[in-house]
Amino acid sequence: MDIGKKVDMLVCSNNKQAYNVLKELLEISQQCNDLYPYFDTFVEMMNNKDNSYIRTRGLRLIAYNSKWDINNQVNSIIEEWLKHIEDEKPITARQCIKDTVIIAKNKPELIEIILEKLEKMNVIYDDSMQSLIYKDRQKAIRQIRQYTC
Repeated sequence: MDIGKKVDMLVCSNNKQAYNVLKELLEISQQCNDLYPYFDTFVEMMNNKDNSYIRTRGLRLIAYNSKWDINNQVNSIIEEWLKHIEDEKPITARQCIKDTVIIAKNKPELIEIILEKLEKMNVIYDDSMQSLIYKDRQKAIRQIRQYTC
């Protein structure tokens, strides 16, 4: 199956199938820039109002493809992307927080804005998720600060 068809499958209603395709596409994104031409599709997915799984897939692929971002597309959407560290769905927020480290590594010019947003983060989730998100946030901040040395 070609990459375009796999990208299309990221928004299918079968979440298990879409997740398996996501794992495959993240692996490809680590190796080469074959998915970078789909950047706008990932931005659309990130902005999906109805489905947090689709949002998460888009956010993750944007982070993983920041490595290949010669056109500074990540830079132009970073504010929008960072809004999801406070996503209404805590699972999406947690994944986004973890992926800030990837963007910071690949786009050092964005470290300051990423750290600022992580440090100012002030959303309240239910008790079970709140402490997990706090720990994710602290870990991401620590890891990102290593790139500034």
